[in-house]
Formats: sequence, C-alpha cells, structure tokens
Amino acid sequence: MFVLHAVQLAMWVAVPALMVEAGLAKERHWVIYLPAVIASVVVMGGMFSLERRGYLRAVFLSAIGLVLLVQVGLLATSFRPGLAALAVLLFLFFCGFNILEATQPSLASRMAPPESRGAALGVYNTLQSLGFFAGGAVGGWLAKNVGVTGLFGACAALMLVWLVVAWPMRAPRARHTAEEVLADEAQAT
Repeated sequence: MFVLHAVQLAMWVAVPALMVEAGLAKERHWVIYLPAVIASVVVMGGMFSLERRGYLRAVFLSAIGLVLLVQVGLLATSFRPGLAALAVLLFLFFCGFNILEATQPSLASRMAPPESRGAALGVYNTLQSLGFFAGGAVGGWLAKNVGVTGLFGACAALMLVWLVVAWPMRAPRARHTAEEVLADEAQAT
C-alpha cells in the first residue's frame, strides 16, 4: 500500500504539467481523467471475475506490472508528451491502481489471523497515509532536482522492486463454507 500511494502521489506531481505541455489547459484535464477512470472501472469488473475463479495472484502481479509499465511509458512520453499517449497511459494506470486499491485491503484482512485483523488494517491504513506523504514530498523533490524523467524512473524502480518482492506470493486460501468461517471466528475467541 505504501508503494502504490507513494507512486500515485509522485506521478501526480508531473502528470498535470505534461498535459499542459501537450496542449491541454488545466481546466480541461477532466476530459482525459474522467473517461480514463470510467473505462478502468469497467475493466476492473472483469478482473474481479478472474480473482473469484482463482487467479488472484495473476491479477495482483499483473496490476503491479501494469503500473510499472505506465511509469516506463510516462518516462518515455515525458520527452515529448502527446495527449493520446497520456490518455492511454492514464487509463492503464487507473486499471492497475484500482485493482490494487481494491484487492490489498482484502488481502490484508484475509492473511491476518482473525484476532489481529483490526491491527493489520490499522497498519495498512497507516502505510497508505505514509505513502501519500512520501510520494508527494519525494516526488516534488525529485521533480525539482532531477526532473520528471528522474521522477518517473524512480517510480518505475519502486514498482519493479515491489513486483520482485511480490512475485513469490501465494494467494491465501479462500474459506468456502459458512462452517469454515464460523470455525475461524470461534477459534479466534
């Protein structure tokens, strides 16, 4: 969660300026953002059906890889930004981001022992907030001191590290019956 929100905030330090540089006035940025977000929600629905069929690990790793590829694409586009390329990259970013944003709390609560779920979600939320802070602060520093290419390069590197760390992950076993859920609850008390 920390990495996802750090990268999100860091990239938003530069993306609006790239859109202005590509010829889209600030007050018209919604023309790119709104369709990208709406289309990504449609795609996200299809990914959740894959998760329910047992492909959680593949969906999760693909979403991390997608956000990584977007950072590489933004790095390449930053030399000569075009609106079409930025629109496609933002759509892809929102696809990966929305999938990760939705699956990670579920993973945190499923992986934590029943008696520690509240603490696990508290740590999760704290890391999310710290990611926002770090992404904004470090993203601003990188944009100022090394430029947007350094910013997107750092974001890509961070996503690559996350992908490597997450690669050996195994999806937690799903509880299929009410009896299993009740047994877990009883065991926790």
